[in-house]
Amino acid sequence: MRRTLVASLACGLAGLLLAGCGLGDVVEPDAPVPGTTLPANFPAPVYAPDANPPTAAAFGLGRSLFYDVRLSRDGSVSCGSCHQQFVAFANADHRLSHGVANRLGTRNAPALQNLRWKSEFFWDGGPKNLETLPLAPLTNPLEMDETLPRVLARLNADADYPRRFAAVYGAGPIDSYQFLRALAQYTAALTSANSRYDKVVRGEAGAVLTAGEGRGRVLVAQKCASCHATDLFTDETYRNNGLSATFEADSGRAHITRRTTDVGRFKVPSLRNVALTAPYMHDGRFATLAQVLAHYDHGVVASPTLDPALRPAGIPLTATEEADIIAFLHTLTDDSFIHDVRLAAQP
Repeated sequence: MRRTLVASLACGLAGLLLAGCGLGDVVEPDAPVPGTTLPANFPAPVYAPDANPPTAAAFGLGRSLFYDVRLSRDGSVSCGSCHQQFVAFANADHRLSHGVANRLGTRNAPALQNLRWKSEFFWDGGPKNLETLPLAPLTNPLEMDETLPRVLARLNADADYPRRFAAVYGAGPIDSYQFLRALAQYTAALTSANSRYDKVVRGEAGAVLTAGEGRGRVLVAQKCASCHATDLFTDETYRNNGLSATFEADSGRAHITRRTTDVGRFKVPSLRNVALTAPYMHDGRFATLAQVLAHYDHGVVASPTLDPALRPAGIPLTATEEADIIAFLHTLTDDSFIHDVRLAAQP
């Protein structure tokens, strides 16, 4: 109710000065643009804020685009359809992504979080820039199945977008540069750094781990941190974690590089919000964290590119160790991130 009143009042006042007012660019006076403060416990970002300086108007524009189904060929899916905020912008319950006409993709939709710290994206590292990243799902026939020229034509013919783009980028038709920069304002803002773990690391009052969670933290540092490194909980490398002997269904990183040494290697995902982002692995084969740990304990399949960290026989874990690790992984859930109304679709 308060948000509605604020938006209505803002539009009413702005209407005295402007010809029109869209809800998408109304930002509450006291609400900063998300992600403008870089977490102290994170490394330096790849996509620094000064590369695309955050503003309320540009962020609001990017948010509108992220949730706009008109970016897809048949108007049935948006970016937000496969990247849902309540599960850290992953896709709840879907092993594989679903696109236009309910077409089934080939991989599990990864969580969108802390993208500002990535230099390569997707399970295979195909896209290498946050601003050009949306072109892949936009044009993929199994996802949005659209073309950039048709999207731009649709936006330019819209009753509201041209005015909002002009307010940010100046007068003129909306072009691809503006479209991609606006979307990057939103995706770069998806910063998750306020879990209970973070509060403990920062020494915030009242933030503690239970005994089991503390043991789990030590175990993760001992047994998982060679891949899930730093407070981003990923080293952003590509590794074969023993899901197959041949990877005939999906060659992973080799799909991009064409190198046999990359067959079966996939991007190491972050452990942040991992308790929310099931199903797991690039093909969503595991439904629970317990199944993931069971794989590392006794399910690793040998192959020529199997990661050295998993040789000769995975990562042996006792039942108690598995329980402690799972307890710790739950402390990486960032409730403020998944409930931040500034990141949600606006009415």
